[in-house]
Amino acid sequence: MTASKRFVGKLYRALNPRWAGDPLSGDGAKHYGGRFNPKGVAALCCSLSPVTALRESNQVGDLQPTTVVAYRAAIERVFDGRDEAAVRRAGLDPAQLSDPAWRESMLRDGEAPTQEFARRLMAAGWSALLVPSFARGAEPDDLNLVVWRWSPEPPSQLEVIDDEGRLEPLA
Repeated sequence: MTASKRFVGKLYRALNPRWAGDPLSGDGAKHYGGRFNPKGVAALCCSLSPVTALRESNQVGDLQPTTVVAYRAAIERVFDGRDEAAVRRAGLDPAQLSDPAWRESMLRDGEAPTQEFARRLMAAGWSALLVPSFARGAEPDDLNLVVWRWSPEPPSQLEVIDDEGRLEPLA
């Protein structure tokens, strides 16, 4: 697989306020599973724009309470999921990336094909996956970065932007 990229820039997540106190935990994704992380695997599903992050977090029904968080990121070993040949080499049909029935597949089979794909990428040492947003209303240039490995230090550096301490609990 040779779809390696490096991502440096800002990322955004729209969190359920329940998880906002620890925006680097990945616990919500670990608990529920996501399109690109099986249950039991922590992940941060980030977007390259705040609007895309809002679309991603509110895909069903009306807009729910949401906390938007920004990160400074410098992440090595990013698999480019837009590279269809690389996706095929990694064992997934590119059309499966956007399969709207991934949740049903996860419930029925234990893991959706996209989750199995993510597990293979993680096992091969990838830190993150760059993919188009498949949320309702997404434009072709709306992108997500699903991060599986992160820390305050390189090579997968992620830092919450909270210069004013707004995420700290009230006294």
